[in-house]
Amino acid sequence: MKKSTYLLSLLLLGSGLVTVKAQTQAQTEKQIYPIVTVPIPKEIALEVGGMTFLPNDELAVATRKGEVWIITNPYMKGGQQPKYRLFAHGMHEILGLNYIKGDLYLTQRAEITRLRDLDGDGEADEYRTMYSWPLSGNYHEYAYGPILDKDGNMVVTLNVGWIGYGASLSKWHGWMLKFTPDFKLKPFATGFRSPAAMALNSDGEIFYAENQGDWVGSGSITHVAEGDFVGNPAGLVWAGEPGSPVKLRKNDIPDTGEPEFEVAKRVPGLKTPSVWIPHSIMGNSTSGILNYTDNGNMGPFKGQLFVGDQSQSNINRVFLEKVKGVYQGVVFPFRRGFSSGILRMNWGSDGSMLVGMTSRGWSSTGKAEYGLQRLTWSGIVPFEVQTVKAQPDGFELEFTMPVDEKTARDAGAYQLSTFTYKYHHIYGSPVINKSARSIKAIVVSPDHKRVRLVLDSLKEGYIHEIKMEGLLAENDKIPLLHNYGYYTLNKIPDGEKLALTAENKPTGNAPAEHHMEGMDHHQMGNMPAAGGSVKGNTDVAKHVTQQPENWTKGPDKTIVLGTKPGLKFDLTSITLKAGTKVKLTFKNVDDMLHNFVFTTPGSGNAVGEMALKMGLDGEKYDFVPSTPKVLAYTSLLQPGKSDTIYFTVPKTPGVYPFICTYPGHYMVMKGQIKVIK
Repeated sequence: MKKSTYLLSLLLLGSGLVTVKAQTQAQTEKQIYPIVTVPIPKEIALEVGGMTFLPNDELAVATRKGEVWIITNPYMKGGQQPKYRLFAHGMHEILGLNYIKGDLYLTQRAEITRLRDLDGDGEADEYRTMYSWPLSGNYHEYAYGPILDKDGNMVVTLNVGWIGYGASLSKWHGWMLKFTPDFKLKPFATGFRSPAAMALNSDGEIFYAENQGDWVGSGSITHVAEGDFVGNPAGLVWAGEPGSPVKLRKNDIPDTGEPEFEVAKRVPGLKTPSVWIPHSIMGNSTSGILNYTDNGNMGPFKGQLFVGDQSQSNINRVFLEKVKGVYQGVVFPFRRGFSSGILRMNWGSDGSMLVGMTSRGWSSTGKAEYGLQRLTWSGIVPFEVQTVKAQPDGFELEFTMPVDEKTARDAGAYQLSTFTYKYHHIYGSPVINKSARSIKAIVVSPDHKRVRLVLDSLKEGYIHEIKMEGLLAENDKIPLLHNYGYYTLNKIPDGEKLALTAENKPTGNAPAEHHMEGMDHHQMGNMPAAGGSVKGNTDVAKHVTQQPENWTKGPDKTIVLGTKPGLKFDLTSITLKAGTKVKLTFKNVDDMLHNFVFTTPGSGNAVGEMALKMGLDGEKYDFVPSTPKVLAYTSLLQPGKSDTIYFTVPKTPGVYPFICTYPGHYMVMKGQIKVIK
């Protein structure tokens, strides 16, 4: 990077937080990106699994119930309602749909299917199996796709099964498969756990979305090349099959709990994520990927990727760059507040984004069971960080409009830290190896559109949290619409580092510890705080795992509580007398992380919302917030684990909710204890 593009000298950094207040009302997501709901007839359960546009601008929607609907006028032009017609039905769990060379292709549980309307009556009368793969019957063997790669091959991905851990119970599950135009199979890559979506970037490279689970500490998107192993070892059982380009075997993968980046240094072929999407902060269940091409009209972010989240009903924005031949980049929040769990996204002919959703069985913060909405752009340019690019000694931030120089030069306007996740067979991971990064210098470009942050050090292979709460726009003095992002630094670029001297060495820099302790941060509506604005519970009296000594006669009541499919407790209503001494054992027989949190009357939703705002430390504290609204709780349990706690029922009669506070689950995973005299 040429110094001539910057101011001639470095700024001596001051201490203290930015105190300049915005003179204009802050921007909001709702103002800049309005959401329009596309009405769905009551008799249609449009649980969207796949979407694609047809040449006549009709929208084809595939559902998890095995139907394909054709929607005319999804834009509601002329004030007219959209019209729905059933095109096909009787299939199984469709999770992908595409219009390719004049035909509709979809992926259901066991096959790629081609649909054709031979007699022109508007309904499919030919359902042709183009390729099928074996199934074990395990419920978790989802299949996704097809998309077309840049060479015209169809691409699908297959989930691993779940038997208390991920397992490839039938051939090619846990793999990305390619099919030539004449439908010959080509195994392409493995290591997939739950690869819910794929898309090509502007260079025609394949990226896929992964979900947290065993061997997957957090959601992510990852560039996939032929022969890659992307992390979950289950699919390696088929690596020795004819045609496999993957050389690794299951016993090559160490289960040490080290960071995945460190393991990849000694396991050739292990591909780490291009961009981590921090769990609970940015989302829980990474879903659709949509490349921002010229077909879209969504503000100044062309060439970037939009990534949906099924659990948190939100869309994030990803900027990618290639450093030393490896993809890496940053993820920022983009738009929250959708009606259900986002699974699929497509560009409409008017540049709006059609968003297809489903919630059943998977839960979402959007309360509807399913939905179809259009995301539009008002034309107002948001004040955002447009790109973040790695430098040899820090990062360069580019903004959508000039930044106020005074706030941009203040070290107190920024807070940076690094962290990563464990790579192990256990479901998910807490944040590990957290450390703060301090700013040595700040350089503002002459046009005030770029700011270079020179740091004390970078950590290759780590996620870099970048917070910019104090920054303001130059003209309107408004804050950033989204003031935090997460950059995955797979490679530190070569190049010239900015020379630092005793004359420009900063003094009195804001202590990094302030950030790590979790300051109260600015919130955007119901958006979770990046660093955590809610502290975790440290009151051991609320998690008693040994029978109290004064319970000489033991508990008055013993309760065994379990889980049911669809994010549910197996007991949702329990009646107890005031003052009852309770021994409760919670058994997690589900395939996700869960806990039991007993709350004061009317506090279930409030406690669940607080858990969403715990930030990076959430899992460390079992996603139990520090609040008097929590009366008792179990640990956050891995699938197949249990925890026993002891507590005394309050003396005041009433209805006391209990919930799972794992981010997003509280919306549906709940029950109540009725306390009577």
